[in-house]
Amino acid sequence: MKKYLADSKMFEFDKYYRECQKTNIPFVKARKNPVDNNYLVQLDLITCNYNLSKIAQRNIQKLFQNETGYLENTGHDKSIFKGSNVNSEHAWYDGILPERLDKFCSSLFDFASTQKI
Repeated sequence: MKKYLADSKMFEFDKYYRECQKTNIPFVKARKNPVDNNYLVQLDLITCNYNLSKIAQRNIQKLFQNETGYLENTGHDKSIFKGSNVNSEHAWYDGILPERLDKFCSSLFDFASTQKI
């Protein structure tokens, strides 16, 4: 099964969400912002019996910081990054460049999928 779903219609996200529930895996989706063509990535653990430990939350926060650092160090416009948040059941990051989407989403999924209760 794939680790995330991107650029899909609402019914496709819904179908993928139900597949995640059936297989007890984290739900990761990415939606393109039509204004700047960058991505909002969301992680939802309600589909599975997982919670992010404090260590996992810190690791995801480091992933987010690395992404923000990449934007700053490569001279990208600071307005690309629009925010982020992590807690025990959800995480989101707004401002992923299209060329970095696959690696970012895969890493986010991998961090979350090791959190089985």
